[in-house]
Amino acid sequence: MSLEHSLLALWYGPAWRTAALWPLEAVYGLAVRSRGAAYRSGILARHDVGAPVVVVGNLTVGGTGKTPIASWLAAELRAQGLVVGVVLRGYGGQHSGQPLRVTRDTDPAIAGDEAVLHAHRGADLVFVDSDRASAARAAVAAGAEIVVSDDGLQHLRLARQYEIVVIDAERGLGNGHLLPAGPLREPARRLAAVDSIIVTDRGNPDLPGIDRIAREAIRARLAPGRVINLVDGRRRELAGFRGERVQAVAGIGHPEAYFAALRAAGLDIEAHALPDHAVLDPAKLTWASDTTVLMTEKDAVKCRGFARPGWWFVDLEVRFEPESAGTDLVTQLLAITRRRTVGGGSVG
Repeated sequence: MSLEHSLLALWYGPAWRTAALWPLEAVYGLAVRSRGAAYRSGILARHDVGAPVVVVGNLTVGGTGKTPIASWLAAELRAQGLVVGVVLRGYGGQHSGQPLRVTRDTDPAIAGDEAVLHAHRGADLVFVDSDRASAARAAVAAGAEIVVSDDGLQHLRLARQYEIVVIDAERGLGNGHLLPAGPLREPARRLAAVDSIIVTDRGNPDLPGIDRIAREAIRARLAPGRVINLVDGRRRELAGFRGERVQAVAGIGHPEAYFAALRAAGLDIEAHALPDHAVLDPAKLTWASDTTVLMTEKDAVKCRGFARPGWWFVDLEVRFEPESAGTDLVTQLLAITRRRTVGGGSVG
């Protein structure tokens, strides 16, 4: 088990296991409160980028499904006729300097896997920069009418008109403690200040560490859809892999959720959990050369150049429960965009 997965197992277990780290948690909490106060008072400036900004983020370390939600949201807004910019830090990539525009052909080693994934999913404009405000300004300068920030809830320098927090239903807020004693980047009370909470997967109806706010949240199922071949683009139904011995690869924040979905579909898998944003080295994937491999789409964008005929990725579908919840969310964002276009200036 990697260090990353060991820490996650600790954070999402009983709180007493991290008691030795509670003094450090207090120091971290003080820093978070001080930084937030500095932005609220104007000592540190928030930067408006000239278009509405929607932040899709989370409170916890570890995968919650924010990238699929951000991708779904960008696609829905694009379907309404808006030019959508998606901005990211570019985590896992080597880019530095000015904001980088990302296309389907951009090397994930430069821009990060999630940015290239958004480009493959058809986003109008994708920019990465360690300063998300700079990335958002570049997207607006290139024609974006609305900006979706994939992550960045804690990047307060970027002014935003709408905040969405994504929570994994199974893991909730873990042991309820701040870093490094727990997975929380901010206190749970931050949920009261955001515009929408989306709980992904069906999970437990009562989530640990979350009050009634989360129980009133939007529910979204991240369901495996069709399976797409990395070499020739062929599509198959996931059920078509039943009866085969499949190697399943996931370099995401919560790989067990991916493996569980494959098993729930009736597949016989051998699971290979990798660190989030892991580099896929063909020299270390010799076991996968002549077998059937199912991977996540985020992993697929990193190995298209050396993919084998038996390598596939599973398309992830976002299904809101009820479906009208997703429609209502898009309607709210369209209203913000119209107000901004008509009235100008900052909204929020």
